[in-house]
Amino acid sequence: MKKINIILLFLLFSTSVLADKITKDGFLTSKAGYLKDQNINNPENKIILIYNHGQKSHDGPSSDCAWKSGMQNISSLVGKKINDKEILVYLFCTGKLKGDDYKTLWNKKKFKAPYKGKPKLEKRLDANLDLIEKFESQGFDKKNIFVTGRSCGGWMSMMLLARYTDVAAGGISFMPACYGHLTKNYKVKKVGVDEALKKFREKDGAGPADMRQMQIDEIKKSQNLPVLVFSHPKDPFDGLLTDWVEEISGVKRVVISEDNKIDGKKCNVWGKALKNYHDMDRADCFISYNSTILDFISSKIN
Repeated sequence: MKKINIILLFLLFSTSVLADKITKDGFLTSKAGYLKDQNINNPENKIILIYNHGQKSHDGPSSDCAWKSGMQNISSLVGKKINDKEILVYLFCTGKLKGDDYKTLWNKKKFKAPYKGKPKLEKRLDANLDLIEKFESQGFDKKNIFVTGRSCGGWMSMMLLARYTDVAAGGISFMPACYGHLTKNYKVKKVGVDEALKKFREKDGAGPADMRQMQIDEIKKSQNLPVLVFSHPKDPFDGLLTDWVEEISGVKRVVISEDNKIDGKKCNVWGKALKNYHDMDRADCFISYNSTILDFISSKIN
């Protein structure tokens, strides 16, 4: 009997988890479900937020997309209006893409520069360009399209808008990072940024370290990067390594808080108290920043 109960509990847990997983592209409802009708009327009067998820594998293929519980905040913007234009959120699943040289990039003994072919982030960038072109062919105005994303998706969003300045109205980057737990693993708070990045290079190799710096250098060259960036100093990924974005003209950076509270309210994520600060943008308290996001969008559209 005890064994049967354990199995039933496992099946119940597995079913609830699987039900929370979102695995395909599409326009979302305000409750993070898919719109029943994906054919959008009056596209010229719509604002699209293209949402790019994070990655479990930096350069390799995966089944990554999103979880309904983690999409509640961004989806709550669906239906809001700015200048009589209605906001839509489009979830873009690109986890299955893989870098051409992904098998060697994170292996110091195997990787030999230069990188052979295109890395995954570049392929995700290209996929977003194709998607924007598709939306334009359907009657949407690129001046009302925003490229957004979290973690690697947020990092890629900055890359895209730095390189293609007129392809969209702007972007929103939540917790941008794509090279591992740099702040935590290399004790940035204790040893400082330069020493931490030196240790990152020593441990993971010149391939990832050079690629990260090359992407940052390209983004920093932007003369006017219309991106809203959210970060947290306790994010174990790039939390204490995000100051460089403030050097870029046009960027508005928001340091979310110094702890797990926003406006004095403790943050919960996945129904539990937040402990991993990389999930700050997915916590229930983050909805307090909706007004900041809406103001930013309003400042970038006609």
